[in-house]
Amino acid sequence: MTNNYKPFYLLLFILALLVSFVGITTDFFTDDPGLYASISKNMLYKHDMLQLFTYNRDWLDKPHFPFWAAMASFKLFGVSVWAYRLPALLFFLLSALYTYLFARRFYTKEIALTAVLILITAQHIILSNLDVRAEPYLMGLLIGSIYHIARYNDKPVVKHLLLAALLTACAIMTKGVFVIVAIYGSLLGQLIYQKKFLHIFYGKWLLLYLLTFVFTLPEFYALYIQFDLHPEKTVFDRHNVSGIRWFLWDSQFGRFVNNGPIKQKASGDPSFFIHTMLWAFLPWCLLFYYAVYKSLKNIWQKVNLPEYYTLSGGLLLLVLFSLSRFQLPFYTNILFPLFAIITAPYCFKQLSRAGEYYRKIVLLIFAVLLPVVIIVIHIYLKPVSNLLFVIDCILFGLVAALIIIKVRAPAYRVFMLTCCAVLFANFYLNTVLFPTIASYSGQVSAGKYINRPEFNDAHIYSLRMANNMFQFYSNKPVDFISPEDFNAFKPTGRAIFFVSQPMLDQLTNTHADFKIIKTFTDYPQENILPAFVNHATRHKVLAKVYLISK
Repeated sequence: MTNNYKPFYLLLFILALLVSFVGITTDFFTDDPGLYASISKNMLYKHDMLQLFTYNRDWLDKPHFPFWAAMASFKLFGVSVWAYRLPALLFFLLSALYTYLFARRFYTKEIALTAVLILITAQHIILSNLDVRAEPYLMGLLIGSIYHIARYNDKPVVKHLLLAALLTACAIMTKGVFVIVAIYGSLLGQLIYQKKFLHIFYGKWLLLYLLTFVFTLPEFYALYIQFDLHPEKTVFDRHNVSGIRWFLWDSQFGRFVNNGPIKQKASGDPSFFIHTMLWAFLPWCLLFYYAVYKSLKNIWQKVNLPEYYTLSGGLLLLVLFSLSRFQLPFYTNILFPLFAIITAPYCFKQLSRAGEYYRKIVLLIFAVLLPVVIIVIHIYLKPVSNLLFVIDCILFGLVAALIIIKVRAPAYRVFMLTCCAVLFANFYLNTVLFPTIASYSGQVSAGKYINRPEFNDAHIYSLRMANNMFQFYSNKPVDFISPEDFNAFKPTGRAIFFVSQPMLDQLTNTHADFKIIKTFTDYPQENILPAFVNHATRHKVLAKVYLISK
């Protein structure tokens, strides 16, 4: 990279951070972030870091680390959507830092900077920074673990031993023991190609495994306190549920074969993540497939690669995800730092004539298509104001013009224009489309409404345990009452219930006695339906939610 291009890298990096942070105050528009934020809020209000509750009931689904991070943020900054997103965004920045450090160790500075730009402009990464679950945490922890393991492999320094063990333990306490497939799989692949396979049983690595277990003990202790110590508790509709067994087995192998307590309706598709990557790792997905093909071809032809960590860890876990019968699109996010490093060398290096054409075409497709899609969405969406769209067009239009004028090398120009296009698209999504969707959330509106002073003496209930955005936005604790128990329920004081239209219809059919306090418009889908985007047909996909009293 010439010095003339460094300012463009810096500009794109700053713009990528702007796009990721610009939606930090946007209201929730999907259920999972509402659930995780509610659990973290409950930990804060109950002054209990060890036990996870939702609707004042024991909750056993995910490990504790992301909830500890969100709770700490709530403690420092108060309970809010931006305080929930902040620690995840910091781990996103950590993943970018470790991506650079790892790539810089084995490749050139240019490739390292390119890998960072690929990572922070990947479509599902930007989306996950707004629709925060566990993935931003896990992404930073996983690439950080692999980086320190690589350093420890080169030279057994205590600092890298401790950090590798700590970050691996935190990753396990974020998603479970399956993450070690990528972390230790990357090490295994490297040792195999170094012809040091048996070294994985040497003392320095056994010490790493032991320290990782020690750093994971807080998770075992928390699960023991909440579940194993209380076999009388009802979890998953049964007694004698061991939290530790769930953590080590049911949440991992049970999900793998999709026969655990929490099941996915779909049965698993070996090609699921192949086609999911087409949009999740957009706009770099097709170039990534080419990079994998070339890397595997080099291995087959016994051409040495700079390192084998990324290919071994990334592909091994991707294969495992593909074989799993429990599959969700955001699973692959945690591997994107590895995929970015695999892809980066092929952004500028001299390729065959066919390879050059392929690279140019697969990047220009997205560089052209993404802005066109956003313009079409804006025409149909008809938001209240055009200001942010105009700012988006001017800002990224000027950047694109500068790139076209100043960047002469074709490969660099195409790469930078592709970055610019995806940032243009996601600036619009984060400032216009997603806030528009959030403005139609009846759960958010009802949760804010229930905080009015006239409801201070009321006990709040939900008739559905998936109403987690309502639970988060309500300043008062929310309990759960099933629709079947509504008629027999005798509140001791004033009680207000949040219900959706199907729940209200069910109560009406059973001749329940209730009074509607307030009605709210709601968009009940998590998928973005074309009918919603189209302002003229939006009313067809909207529903109602209610606050009612007995």
